Amino acid sequence: MDVENLLARASENLSVRRAFGAAYEKDGMLIIPVALVAGGGGGGTGTTRSRRADRAAGPGSPPGTGAAEHDAASQGPEGTDAGGGFGGLVLPSGAYVVKGDQVRWVPAVDATIVVLASLSLLRVLARIGTTRRRRRGRP
Repeated sequence: MDVENLLARASENLSVRRAFGAAYEKDGMLIIPVALVAGGGGGGTGTTRSRRADRAAGPGSPPGTGAAEHDAASQGPEGTDAGGGFGGLVLPSGAYVVKGDQVRWVPAVDATIVVLASLSLLRVLARIGTTRRRRRGRP
């Protein structure tokens, strides 16, 4: 897979359209969706050395071999590996509603995120409470 193809796929997936869709007009109102989009990626290539060149440059190799043979081996056919990937997060934030000359913000409330945030807060508070009780019990 080449880099251009990878970047094209990343831009398709890291878009506000993944959360909401494109902006549209209905009943004289323009609705513009807004989302938090974050992502990252990476890639790289590498070559593998032949084992023969590694053995020739070892401590038991005869004098005169080693570096020259290693250079010759490194110019020969070697295995080349490449890889890459990306990941991202798209969270809906809300939408701007434009009607005439007025613009209104309508937030998107995701009940799942609210519940998970509440449970995380309760867990942190419970940990703080148990830590304080343990410290009080010790002299």
